Parts: sequence; structure tokens; C-alpha cells
Amino acid sequence: MRKKDSLILADTVESLQDIMQLLTPGQQEELKNSMAIQHFKKNETLYREGEVPQMLHCLIKGKVKIYKGGIGGRTQIIRVVKPVEYFGYRAYFANQNYVTSAAAFESSTVCLIPIELIEKWMMENNHLAMYFIRLLAVEVGKSDQRTVNLTQKHIRGRLAESLIFLRNNYGLEEDSATLSIYLSREDLANMSNMTTSNAIRTLSAFAQEKIIAIDGKKIKIIDGESLERISKIG
Repeated sequence: MRKKDSLILADTVESLQDIMQLLTPGQQEELKNSMAIQHFKKNETLYREGEVPQMLHCLIKGKVKIYKGGIGGRTQIIRVVKPVEYFGYRAYFANQNYVTSAAAFESSTVCLIPIELIEKWMMENNHLAMYFIRLLAVEVGKSDQRTVNLTQKHIRGRLAESLIFLRNNYGLEEDSATLSIYLSREDLANMSNMTTSNAIRTLSAFAQEKIIAIDGKKIKIIDGESLERISKIG
């Protein structure tokens, strides 16, 4: 194994400590021998709607979007994955094919673990089973809240919420104002359940109100309190 690959493997094992610590020494070795590390380019697809789930995904580095195709070719971004989060396993436990797709927002590194192996360990290990039950419960709660927000909030509230979500999940650059994730206007619109033209107009309105500043794909939050207020009132 090349030195670079060894370092990536070591970093990956460190990232998986939340489940590694729940496994027996034998299971830990089996995990190390069974997992694969895969690199994805920007916009490259990890899996597609309709495919059979076979792997538990853990994002080690980068950013990944979970999305679903819609009417007229429009897509809806369901959620955004950040390091170190697990995804791509719900459909397997529901005995379904994937109902969503996943793609990289930027160059990303993902650890793939055979989901059948995870299922076997869950049958033997109550602590591991509870770990994934809790993960699913948290995801369902977030999904329920997001559904309410996307259906009840007006355009300004939805876009403000998306900007706050990106800030809270991906942080800011060194200036403590610029979002550290750069999305296309189409992706931001898909995340906020609106058309691209509406997203562009609303961003421009926020900029005119000096709530944000725009520089290409870079968005700087100038007035976080106003953004929070717009999101809250919907």
C-alpha cells in the first residue's frame, strides 16, 4: 500500500471511531478489511435513484448532496451531507431501492462499507443497532421539520433558512462572514424549493438590503440577525 493510501486509511479509521468503538476487536479488523475508500470529482454521482443499495456511505472529506428528480427535469435537494456523516443506508433497511440520488458538490472522499456486514453486526450488537436507530430518528425529525418549512414559508424565508443552514453546517471563511461552501444558483434554488430565477431575484434583494454581499458564487452574510428574522417569520 502506498504511503498516501496508508495515511488516507488511517484518517478514515479515525473518522469511523463512533462505530468502531461499538465493535469487538474481531469486527473492527473485519471492518478495516472490508471497507473501500473512493474519491469522487465535483458533480460526480455516488448512486442513483432506483439503484439497489449495497453500501453504507461515510463522507470523510468534501460535500455531498442528496437529491430527487422532479417534474420537468427539476430536482429537489433533500439534504446536504458533511464530514463525518453516514448516508445511503435507509433504503436498504426499508427493503427498497434508492428513492434519491447522491452527488458530490466538490471533490469528495467517501468510505464505503458493505451494508450487509453492518446488518449482521446490528443483529449481534444491540449498541450498534441503537446507534443507527438514533441516526434514523434524528434524520426523520429533520426531514419532517424541513418539509414543514419548505411548504409553509414564503420564498424569502426559505432562502434565508438555506443560507443559515449552510452557515451552521459548513461554517465561514477566515473573514467570519463568507460561507465556506460555494453553490450554483441552481443548487441553491433546488435546496430552497424555488426556481432559479426566484433564487437569483431574492439573493439580489437580500444584497440590496445589505443582508448579504455577493461575489460570484461566494456569499457573505453581513446581517445575520436579519437573516434569522426572515427565516423565522417565513
